[in-house]
Amino acid sequence: MACARCGQDRETNAAGWCADCDRAFDGWSRQYASDILYAVFAAGLIVMFAGVGLPLLGVPWLVSATGIFAGFGTIIGFHRWNRNRRRRQFLAGAAMPRAYLPEKP
Repeated sequence: MACARCGQDRETNAAGWCADCDRAFDGWSRQYASDILYAVFAAGLIVMFAGVGLPLLGVPWLVSATGIFAGFGTIIGFHRWNRNRRRRQFLAGAAMPRAYLPEKP
């Protein structure tokens, strides 16, 4: 099957990429390992509001405990959104070498 990124006829993974393209994306994406911080901070705020803020407002603890699931869903949602965003960024040509300079007319 042809690779979705490079177009060579190789064995592909579930994403449709060959092993070389997947390895290149993995190395490139490690530059952005701090992306998880946004997901964790957002989930922490949701859990803090639901776990601490809602009981102070008089909401039963069982309802506020669902904030933990909402925080976990936030982490998953941010991770998927960010993974797709970085993959599109990689496919758009961000994998071009840094020394590449277009010729001036």
